[in-house]
Amino acid sequence: MNIPELYIGTAGWSYEDWVGRFYPASHSKEMSWLKFYSRYFNAVEVNSSYYTYLSPRVVESWLRQTEEADDFLFTVKLHMDFTHRKQYGKDKIEAVKRNLDILKNGERLGGLLMQFPYSFDFNEANLDYLRNLIGVFEEYDKFVEVRHKSWQNKRAKTITFCTIDQPQIGQAIPFKPKAGNGMIYARFHGRNTEAWKQSLANFGKKQTYEERSARYKYLYSPAELIEISEKLKEFFDEVKKIFVIMNNHPDADAVANAFELMHYLKNRAKIKMPGTIVNVYPRLKEFWEN
Repeated sequence: MNIPELYIGTAGWSYEDWVGRFYPASHSKEMSWLKFYSRYFNAVEVNSSYYTYLSPRVVESWLRQTEEADDFLFTVKLHMDFTHRKQYGKDKIEAVKRNLDILKNGERLGGLLMQFPYSFDFNEANLDYLRNLIGVFEEYDKFVEVRHKSWQNKRAKTITFCTIDQPQIGQAIPFKPKAGNGMIYARFHGRNTEAWKQSLANFGKKQTYEERSARYKYLYSPAELIEISEKLKEFFDEVKKIFVIMNNHPDADAVANAFELMHYLKNRAKIKMPGTIVNVYPRLKEFWEN
């Protein structure tokens, strides 16, 4: 079995609740979290770009902070104006492309993530909108996340979709790895069904960070991760790249699970990890390259 290029990481890296669990507490104020992160992972998904149009200076600083990491890639989530509000013009397109080009020219761009809401189901209008949006960013690799299972049909098969794992509520799309353009992009939101339902009930209400994040609080078990890894391995001989992004970020659960999936996808190899995360998750000691 051939092993494709594996890009494994988390959705975001700047979380205060990771200090002392992944980032060393004694150095948290002085150190670059991104530089520390890039010592252990070769991919990260940028989520802040969904909420704001980032300054190019910020993106340029990412290149400097990861210059010691040979194969590190950023995937960038497209701003909500494009995927949720569906209101954008030339200025917003240029703002997004400016930052994508900085990463692309620096050989650090993994691709553009287009994440649509559950309400974005399959119909002719949405299909046309998606195809037009894909055309706007034709010069970049793109990954489309939809959450409604109506997209699992033959007419949508030409689009490179994300594979997502989430609680199976209503018409939620099930976890089923799917390759496109020689790649797989898999995102893991956790399986906290009750918290997810509560989040849906509170949609539109003002919530604290903890309340918004509660639905992602989930630590995958080794058995679940082995099952996931086996499903991804079925595509090893037909794809060139596999991106695995853990979004179950509260309390650094995503970090622990990313290391575990790295272990299982790399034929149970020993994995380089900081002692902080191993102390919090003792089950990682089994494959810790210390």
